Amino acid sequence: MSGLESRTEYEFAVRHVKTTIARPFEQVKAALEQVVPPLNEAFLAHLRNGRVDEAVADLNSLAPLSIFGSRDHGVLLSIVGQRRRAIQYDIGNPLTASKMTRYHVGAALYAPLRVLLYENEAGEAVFEYDRPISTFGQFGSEEINQTAEMLDALLAQRVTEAAEAARP
Repeated sequence: MSGLESRTEYEFAVRHVKTTIARPFEQVKAALEQVVPPLNEAFLAHLRNGRVDEAVADLNSLAPLSIFGSRDHGVLLSIVGQRRRAIQYDIGNPLTASKMTRYHVGAALYAPLRVLLYENEAGEAVFEYDRPISTFGQFGSEEINQTAEMLDALLAQRVTEAAEAARP
């Protein structure tokens, strides 16, 4: 196996969500970034300095979901002669991620969650993401699944809140 000791492959089903919002992209983007704040990374300094209790206190004060980062995928499409409004977000909560990865470190592949917001041809904003319960469900852990179900509900709620906040 060319140096590999073992390799396992398997398939699992993923449930994909696509939500179209009859609002302009920029309004929905601003609303999302209002209802899901940027991640406050102050906890990282505490962890790097071995102050776990202080890091946990910081983490407990965070919003249930935060934006870890974003990438402008729309500008990337200019390589192929297209111009689109499309932002890919990493959304999650570090404490929640640690609650899942303690049971299976492979769950880190899906934490934080990836959410795409783009403008469709009709000028409407569209959210797309894979449901956490389906991506995390592959690990076969009841503890992970309970957290993934909570993430499912939180993410759907934040998309709804962004849609509502974008209304004039």
